[in-house]
Amino acid sequence: MPQFTGSLVTFPARVSLAAYTFTILAGGILLTLPAARAPGGDPISLLDGLFTATSACCVTGLTVRSTLHDFSLLGQGVILVLMQLGGLGIMTITTLMAFQVAGQATLHQRAVIAETVGVKAGRDLRWVPLAVLGTVLTVEAIGFGLLCATTWGSAPAGEVVWRALFHSVSAFCNAGFALGDDSLMAYGTNAPMLAVICGLIIVGGIGFPVIFDVISRLQKHQDFWLRLHLQSKLMLLGTAILLVFGGATFLALEWNKALTGDTLTGRLLKGIFHATTCRTAGFNTVDYAGLTNATLFLTIILMAIGAGPCSTGGGFKVSTFMTLAVRAWASFRGQRQANFGRRTIPEVAVKRATATALLFATVGIAALVSLLVVEADTGLSSRPRWFLDALFECISALGTVGLSTGITPSLSEPGKLVIIALMLIGRLGPIGAAAALSREQTTYQLAYPEEEPLIG
Repeated sequence: MPQFTGSLVTFPARVSLAAYTFTILAGGILLTLPAARAPGGDPISLLDGLFTATSACCVTGLTVRSTLHDFSLLGQGVILVLMQLGGLGIMTITTLMAFQVAGQATLHQRAVIAETVGVKAGRDLRWVPLAVLGTVLTVEAIGFGLLCATTWGSAPAGEVVWRALFHSVSAFCNAGFALGDDSLMAYGTNAPMLAVICGLIIVGGIGFPVIFDVISRLQKHQDFWLRLHLQSKLMLLGTAILLVFGGATFLALEWNKALTGDTLTGRLLKGIFHATTCRTAGFNTVDYAGLTNATLFLTIILMAIGAGPCSTGGGFKVSTFMTLAVRAWASFRGQRQANFGRRTIPEVAVKRATATALLFATVGIAALVSLLVVEADTGLSSRPRWFLDALFECISALGTVGLSTGITPSLSEPGKLVIIALMLIGRLGPIGAAAALSREQTTYQLAYPEEEPLIG
């Protein structure tokens, strides 16, 4: 066993796995306490508590119990804290505490924070967690104030304030938890509120390295785009492309379907919101159970791509998708190198992107088969489009998105365990999960004469 798992203190990925596991267990136990459930409500089983804690800590948003009606204010507060810990990154918080107590970072602590935030492990990284924490609290505070303003008068003042705080944290952390059984469908015509939610989702999903890079370049006021790092260019352009693609395809496919009866403004608003939330956040203003097969399939692709590295979102990442797209375009044109933004993407980065996408797909397929097997004798298997619903659920969990066609509460206990595992793997990332469980030392590998196979 030690040879397989290695020492927890050797690799940051293993520390992250241990930290997330401990937090999920603690949160799950707290959510099963009588004080955490709504007065007069049914008891929360340990499995449902762990499922909810995993979904909150892994910023997914899939639910088996109603956040509004099954949990008390205390229970909702526990979910809020778990979302904040998961979105900010447990390792960022614990490293910040270690910095404050110890006064100086060790090599291990620098490796942890470098992996979490996506910066090079320099000699002194105490500014990184402070900058991350300050950015998170600032953006969430702005979102909280705007949400209060856009929903004021819709309910008693205390309820408006609590909902604004909860939804601000949930949106920035791309968690998808909402204080409503229909997510945000009740606010489907509140354009200012949905605009704030979209802004929080996008900022939280592009990644802290991009946020820091953009802020630093804006301060110089010259050649903004040229001065950006390649990662920032890939993320900003890729996010814009996916937003336009997601919104346009949703409107085209659902114009006379799910959007029938809505005004022009309402249709455009729902299209924009769908394009923003379907990759990372998991909020919805339409019933996904009523969408067409084509829309659900395209949504699955967007959920798989997800957000940016070192962000609050999941998926195999926008930068991975853009790297593969740039490399494929260069190959189609007969070019040896993949160039973008006056930079050449190294082949090693292309290989990592390919491995990441393939591993994500492999985990998703294995989980889909597992879910189909464990639910074979349940009522879910008789649904008209059960295979598509199951695929949608698996990719939503692995991409830490949180959208569902409505099957989550009906999952069997083994089915819930499959989704729990997917959410945890999705938050760590398939590569990170594999690293956390890999051998401590690699064995010697023989090198043979090269021979190129036929590709394509």
